[in-house]
Amino acid sequence: MDRRRFIRNTSLSALALSLYQTGSSASIIKDSSRKKITVGAHVWVYASTMPGYDVSPILSQIFSDMAYAGFDGIETMEQPLRSTVYTKQIKELIDQYKIKLNGSSYGAEMWNKDKQNEIYEDVDLIFTNMASVGARTFGVSVGEPAGRKKTEDEFDNQADLLKRLIALGHKKGIVLNLHNHTNEVENNMYDLRGTLKRIPDVKLGPDLNWLLRAGINPVDFLREFQKQIVFMHLRDQLSNGKWPESMGEGNVNFKEIGDVLREINFEGDANIELAHENGFVRTRPLKESLKMSREYMRKTMGM
Repeated sequence: MDRRRFIRNTSLSALALSLYQTGSSASIIKDSSRKKITVGAHVWVYASTMPGYDVSPILSQIFSDMAYAGFDGIETMEQPLRSTVYTKQIKELIDQYKIKLNGSSYGAEMWNKDKQNEIYEDVDLIFTNMASVGARTFGVSVGEPAGRKKTEDEFDNQADLLKRLIALGHKKGIVLNLHNHTNEVENNMYDLRGTLKRIPDVKLGPDLNWLLRAGINPVDFLREFQKQIVFMHLRDQLSNGKWPESMGEGNVNFKEIGDVLREINFEGDANIELAHENGFVRTRPLKESLKMSREYMRKTMGM
């Protein structure tokens, strides 16, 4: 289960209640000693409407909207970065809108030994194009076998490939982080812990909402893995378990999350990733929801 297959509607558990907002206690936080956090946005809300989730044809719209909304950077999906033509366009859009491409998300069957050379060559091409436009983060989803858990041998395969990709990223100035949907963190984080057993110091890029939907308290996760978290996705959620149109229209207590990020001295990228349920009808242009989300994050989390 991942963001490419919108999950069924769920009700929030007692866990989610602990993350609800408790009032208008949010305030702008001014702390000159705070480490640098880059605030960006992922393109999923655009990609979800495109054939093959490929945003290449609408890069200009995305950069325009993200710049309008006030983000520091953009996280794309990998498809445009397989193309020299679209990579060149990204460079031109960076110069035009004065907004960075922070990095890319990426998903593949890392556990599948038969696909590892293909994946490595694909990532090598993507890294080359990423480096050419100054992108520096790479959020990896490791994939899952159909209908079962991974075996120990498959975890070994997965770890071997991840180590090769981490080393490749080091050569090109790109930091790989493990990104999660629900499947990586379900069942007491079976999949994630299988990787951590083999690569204890791997960098992490959690999606806090998928953690919540897998029954994991995001605040506890941030504290437990604070030393290796370099990246995160943020998304709001309503009390009925659905996603709202923008951040600030749901019930997640982002003030508490912001406080914990200061507590653990988080330094890295915090990306808003809007998502809408199947059949959702927007009430405003996406750029306005992105702007509202950015302003809410600034007001509530001090970023």
